[in-house]
Amino acid sequence: MTLRDRLQAELKDAMKARAADRLSTLRLINAAIKDREIAVRGEGEGGVVSAPDILAILGRMVKQRQESARAYEEGGRLELAEKELAEIGVIGEFLPRQLDAAEVDTAIAAAIAEAGAVSIRDMGKVMAVLKGKYTGQMDFGAVGPRVKDLLG
Repeated sequence: MTLRDRLQAELKDAMKARAADRLSTLRLINAAIKDREIAVRGEGEGGVVSAPDILAILGRMVKQRQESARAYEEGGRLELAEKELAEIGVIGEFLPRQLDAAEVDTAIAAAIAEAGAVSIRDMGKVMAVLKGKYTGQMDFGAVGPRVKDLLG
């Protein structure tokens, strides 16, 4: 079952179960994917969104909700922060397992070797290898500085 099929099945299940919050989040996910399909169609690429693209969309959605939850907590709006965290939980069900620190370090070392990187100029190559293999499994915002330190 593809990720897209799984999303559709979960959407139907949420409708049947009358789980309003879950249904709302799943609809947001589908809307984001449809927006991306429209953008791709406009670029002349056939309107098909690949699984890595969907994972990237989900990753961005999680990051947005984390930032919103943090802002709500700082503003004393705990009920809104809890809603954002609940949405993160639903979105997270469709993301692959996140790598721990040791696995990230191993992946970075392997990517550096695969790209043949020797200096900071090769950072883009290393990041491309990591994004190709580990989309949705690591936070590339945190990985970038670690790669930079190793190549630095």
